[in-house]
Amino acid sequence: MKSLCLLQLVCLAGCIASRSREWAHHGAPIFADLTVHEMKAVRAYLHGIPEMGLTNARSRALNKNSILLMELHLPKKHEALKALDRGHAKPPRQARVIIQFGNQAQPNITEYIVSPLPSPTSHEVKTFKGAKPVTFESRPITVVEYDHINDILKKISNKAHKLLFETTGGFSYSNCSNRCLTFSDIAPRGLDPGERRTWIMLQKFVEGYFIHPIGFEVLVNHQDLDPEKWTVEKVWYNSMYFDSVEELVEKYESGEVEKLKLPDHSDDDFYSTYIPRGQINTPTNKHGPKLVEPQGHRYHIDRNFVEYAGWSFAYRVRSSAGLQVFDLRFNGERIAYEISLQEAIAFYAGDTPAAMQTKYIDAGWAMGTSTFELAPGIDCPEIATFIDLYHYFDTDKPVRHKNALCIFEMTMAMPLRRHFNSDFQGGYNFFGGLENTVLVLRTTSTVYNYDYIWDFLFYPNGVVEVKVSATGYIHATFFTPNGLHYGSKVYNYVLGNLHTHLIHYKVDLDIDGRENSFETLDLKFVNFTNPWSPKHFIVQSKLHRTEHRTERSAAFRFGKKFPRYVHFYNPNKKNKWGHQKGYRIQFNSHAHSVLPRGWREENGISWSRYPLAVTRHKDSEATSSSIYTQNDPWEPAVSFENYIRNNEDIVNQDLVAWVTVGFLHVPHSEDIPNTATPGNAVGFFLRPFNFFNEDPSVASRSTVIVRPGQDGKPKIQRWTPEVIGHCVTDQPFFYNGTYAGV
Repeated sequence: MKSLCLLQLVCLAGCIASRSREWAHHGAPIFADLTVHEMKAVRAYLHGIPEMGLTNARSRALNKNSILLMELHLPKKHEALKALDRGHAKPPRQARVIIQFGNQAQPNITEYIVSPLPSPTSHEVKTFKGAKPVTFESRPITVVEYDHINDILKKISNKAHKLLFETTGGFSYSNCSNRCLTFSDIAPRGLDPGERRTWIMLQKFVEGYFIHPIGFEVLVNHQDLDPEKWTVEKVWYNSMYFDSVEELVEKYESGEVEKLKLPDHSDDDFYSTYIPRGQINTPTNKHGPKLVEPQGHRYHIDRNFVEYAGWSFAYRVRSSAGLQVFDLRFNGERIAYEISLQEAIAFYAGDTPAAMQTKYIDAGWAMGTSTFELAPGIDCPEIATFIDLYHYFDTDKPVRHKNALCIFEMTMAMPLRRHFNSDFQGGYNFFGGLENTVLVLRTTSTVYNYDYIWDFLFYPNGVVEVKVSATGYIHATFFTPNGLHYGSKVYNYVLGNLHTHLIHYKVDLDIDGRENSFETLDLKFVNFTNPWSPKHFIVQSKLHRTEHRTERSAAFRFGKKFPRYVHFYNPNKKNKWGHQKGYRIQFNSHAHSVLPRGWREENGISWSRYPLAVTRHKDSEATSSSIYTQNDPWEPAVSFENYIRNNEDIVNQDLVAWVTVGFLHVPHSEDIPNTATPGNAVGFFLRPFNFFNEDPSVASRSTVIVRPGQDGKPKIQRWTPEVIGHCVTDQPFFYNGTYAGV
């Protein structure tokens, strides 16, 4: 009877796991990005509404009504869970559409929810929490607006042609063949809400032009929708400010302004290029190590649904912000409903006006659409599965980004677990080890100069690592002696400006259910009489647990002591040993605040006050930032601080962890030509903390155990093929384990 009951329990567990997998697979399309067909259908539907008066986004006029962005609108969580947890019908798919209405007396930005897809028949206005309106000036800049900026820069450069030509040794902005100038624009665009004034700096248009500033910066007011009414408000040249280009030119010609003369540009000046130079002893006729899959992929992909070694999840790449993972499960048990990139910022300092003003808030540049093609063997291993992405931003038709996301399994070249058990007599009792392989979900964002590599890594022991690696070109300005207070000289006339990168993530944990609680663990010293030697004392550490009952209590400020462990758990579920099932977040970060609390632009990034904040889940609090924050950080459409202001109860609730990671970057000469990834990667781990009864990787058949046989020869026990394959080694695994004097 006992055996029968045990068999029934095993069968029941198997049925539940199978049903869980089936429902996860069934629900994954809920989170899939819009298809090309859906995008075209939404565009056709909206363009067919006469009162909207929509025209093409790429038409030259700025005072027009046009679609700016289109992306998936997620359903409410409880609606999605009906499909994911019960197998119910999936909620109708919807699109979020941003329309810029510029052809009216009071231009505005309006967002709509269009449904149902793929054949839309209705639309309704979407508002942010608190129904805060979006000002027209806070919209992201478009290709058409850049075209008009290019036109005014031509006019400016024509007036200052002699100055620019002499300063750069023959470079000009127009009619320039191979010695041209280009520009980088700075944001936010102004100093107060409602402004659209941009500092623009000129650079030599060569490979890596980001680190070729020429010392000419101009402030353009482009708020008016008629580009003919745009004006130049300030000019900066050779550490001096001027009220107009004409004033600068006049004083340059009269000798009142010291003339700059940059070193002559030559084909030998490769400092910003990838062209190899210098000495290296590595043979050039041999490739380096490569990843192989001797028997093929061990993971499975079905559209946006991925399975690997007990893991399953759905993914999408949100056009406005980037990579997201949904319905993350291990062996059928959900760990997180959503883990998603929310925002990336880089706040700078410097001596030139462009450097002083640079506070990049990258969702405002549609960071998620900057997912360009990945290079096999460099961005991802050649064995990776490469996937195309489609975006609709500042365009009149969907844009295909070929091979912009990759998925692959790799070895970490480090054991997940291992132990050598010595007999202390020159031999051993046993050796046991398990290789560490992970599944990697990767994409990149190249937001002008910087390249961010976004990774999710899934380990066989139930651990998830969320990581970003920074590379690309530093944001550099023209060198001035005072600039050394704000960075390093990295080349002639080039200052690498100090800056802080902060990245924000939403981590909607569902630890074996939605009802979760949150606690922190620290250590306290205790001092007591030694029970086996009363004349002595024992001093040791003791666990000190703090249950956080409200949102304010669980919002940890930068500059304050951070707890040793932050632990999310289900108070209603226990593992075999009586512990409440949980996961903890472990930080890999060197982040700190970028501005004092409440200081102007800091209001737009109030999430950056906290390395960790915990809130109750609300569908109305879906994101911590918005695409509008870059150009109006002073009165942001989304204010994260409002999420914790009501200080709600967080005990036994559906909880969301908001995680901030980052690092300070003081550029140095080794950042030329590019910032390298080693040492510039930050993120966090989700680690099981009594969620399982034991390390779940014990299920892996990649384990190898070696024991000495009675004949003195090693006895190897393994559960995978003895010979890996000719592309790795044609020799079987061998291990001796003895050691002796020589």
